Amino acid sequence: MSDSQSTGNSGTSTAWQVIGRLVAAAVVLAITAFFTPGFSINNIWSLILAAVVLTVMDYLIVKFTGIQASPFGKGFVGFALAAIILYVTQFFVAGYSISWMAAIIGALIYGVVDYFIPGNQQM
Repeated sequence: MSDSQSTGNSGTSTAWQVIGRLVAAAVVLAITAFFTPGFSINNIWSLILAAVVLTVMDYLIVKFTGIQASPFGKGFVGFALAAIILYVTQFFVAGYSISWMAAIIGALIYGVVDYFIPGNQQM
């Protein structure tokens, strides 16, 4: 296989990874919001935008700090980062509302659901 063919396939593969990650994030987020008191997402567009915001923030944190912002990523630090990201997302997404306590509970639920949902491969 030539270099140009492998580069094209790699780009396509990366695009599918990103799409898969966003879909998985949206599913996990919807389940988390459903089971977490004090956490609401008003409509599908808010859910999609929140999944994008969460995925971008998670990616940036991993890129710049090396710490995975997931409850199972790096112990307490990962759990705290997940709760903070869930909470901060409400400032970027209309129709997404969460309290601090719900962010803490949501980080726990998000971590458990995320563990069982396939498709969150590292990019």
